[in-house]
Amino acid sequence: MVNEELVEVFKALSHPIRIDILDHLKSQPLTTGELSEKYDVSRYAIMKHLGVLVDANLITIRRKGRLRVNYLNVIPLQVLYNRWVSKYETPHANSLIAIKNLVEERKDVKMEQTKEIKVDSFQIEQEIVIQAKKETVFKALTEDISSWWHFRVGEKDSKLILEPKLAGRFYEDWGNGEGALWGNVTYYKRNEEIRLNGLLGMSGSVNSSYSYKLIEDGDRTVLQLSHQAVGILEPHWEEAHRHGWNELLAENLKEFVEQK
Repeated sequence: MVNEELVEVFKALSHPIRIDILDHLKSQPLTTGELSEKYDVSRYAIMKHLGVLVDANLITIRRKGRLRVNYLNVIPLQVLYNRWVSKYETPHANSLIAIKNLVEERKDVKMEQTKEIKVDSFQIEQEIVIQAKKETVFKALTEDISSWWHFRVGEKDSKLILEPKLAGRFYEDWGNGEGALWGNVTYYKRNEEIRLNGLLGMSGSVNSSYSYKLIEDGDRTVLQLSHQAVGILEPHWEEAHRHGWNELLAENLKEFVEQK
């Protein structure tokens, strides 16, 4: 992240309403109208705050008919943390915070005899800017995926294969006919978009789909990730997948492509 981008992120975080907006979007995506209803300021003022957040790439916009839906984009915050905040952390401070959180959690513990089964969902939207042409990024997403997708179900040196075609498989090959299926291709348009269905580390009664969309911007490519999951979800799965996608795309893929 260059200094100019850091300035935009710090500027965006300098107003309490903008921080509060990010807190709301962490729970779920919201339309501009839904956000405006939460504040005693004009809709125009909220739109100005959203404009600042868009400039800092902290939110992404998706149009659904006449509605503008706002999604949290955690990547700039994660990059800011990795390159700035984490340098000033101390082990002692982290230990004290952990103890404080543990004590406060125990105060609120309630013993339950039964566990309620709840159907839940999440939606993750992220945008990554990569300094390369669409064709290069698309090749990395398909032919070179084993080079930067570092997560594995089996052995660390197992090979990942994405078959570049409709109904193709995205799978991990352990040899001797053994492996793990990561997803199936449901939509395939070369150098433009790939959509897949797959559990991505989740299990049980879950329907999960994810897609990559490539938009060329001069010598750069904007990679838009969209991931939706619905079913009986574990509480930590959404946060785990947010961080996982950030690591895979904003760090691993971006570095792999830009250093080629």
